[in-house]
Amino acid sequence: MKFVKMQGCGNDYIYVDGAKETVENKPEVVRRLSDRHFGIGGDGVIFINPSAQADFEMEMYNADGSRSEMCGNGIRCVAKYVYDYGLTDKNPVRIESGGKVKTLYLHLKDGKVDTVTVNMGEPVFTPAEVPVDLKGFDVEPDADSTQIVACPICLQLPGGSREVRNVTCVSMGNPHAVTYVEDVEQLDMEKIGALCEHHKAFPKAVNTEFIQVLDESHIRMRVWERGSGETLACGTGAYASVVAGVLNGKNGRKATVHLLGGDLEIEWKEEDNCVYMTGPARIVFAGEVVL
Repeated sequence: MKFVKMQGCGNDYIYVDGAKETVENKPEVVRRLSDRHFGIGGDGVIFINPSAQADFEMEMYNADGSRSEMCGNGIRCVAKYVYDYGLTDKNPVRIESGGKVKTLYLHLKDGKVDTVTVNMGEPVFTPAEVPVDLKGFDVEPDADSTQIVACPICLQLPGGSREVRNVTCVSMGNPHAVTYVEDVEQLDMEKIGALCEHHKAFPKAVNTEFIQVLDESHIRMRVWERGSGETLACGTGAYASVVAGVLNGKNGRKATVHLLGGDLEIEWKEEDNCVYMTGPARIVFAGEVVL
């Protein structure tokens, strides 16, 4: 199988042209190829397929073989792949993922895609659509709640101790829980990341963003992605974090998100209620693997 390894802010995936490659038992193949010691290595595998409602479809798998609806860094790399490898000359390009179509604007350098701006559409707050189980919170929100903002969840830590975190829940095509910390460098992500991911409040698991506010236009973020663990970046997590920051009065509608793998520029525009991200997309290497 031919593949291309790509990354956006260090969020790396293995990209496969689904129109040319036939892969059986994709979850098992994804787990094997994503392994950083025995495989190619990556946060998962993305198949680029034909689409009936857009220019292309992004079929995304996490490193553990589970499906995911959306990845902001991943979809930018899909746009670079299809343009740089001559699958399209369109700009903007429309890409379907998880049944929803996003529009991506390509910024070229020397004839190749350098950065991409993605219109991710409107954020979703309705608990049932995130999804969030209201009964999973320590203090159960009102059943008529249209937003989950700074609501407490209790984490049962090893040894019997407890830790309460206030979370703000947003869907950007996949579920996110945003919480605030004094210093992201002091987090024990291995201990608390998985506890948040599989908390009973989140029936489909959740991506968790831990945010340190620097000022109203700059935040630092570490992320625990469902199915992959801590990653160097998460595009949809960056969107969700800026949106959550507005709801919590922590930042403005336009902010730079500093991730472990680089920076993303995020803007939640008032005129159309859509969230936009601009960030890099890079090819690491291309190759062929025996399945």
